[in-house]
Amino acid sequence: MKPSEWQEVSQHVETMLQNVKYGSITLVIQDGKVIQIEKNEKVRLQSNKRAD
Repeated sequence: MKPSEWQEVSQHVETMLQNVKYGSITLVIQDGKVIQIEKNEKVRLQSNKRAD
């Protein structure tokens, strides 16, 4: 990857990392290049916790 391409990928990943509390970020690679970035975010609801 060219430095400018890597910089764009790293900026997107950094932004996603700052905005996700629980979940995952996946890089999709094709022919040695990042072609897609996916964010899977989970939301944990306080009201669903069990009271023992």
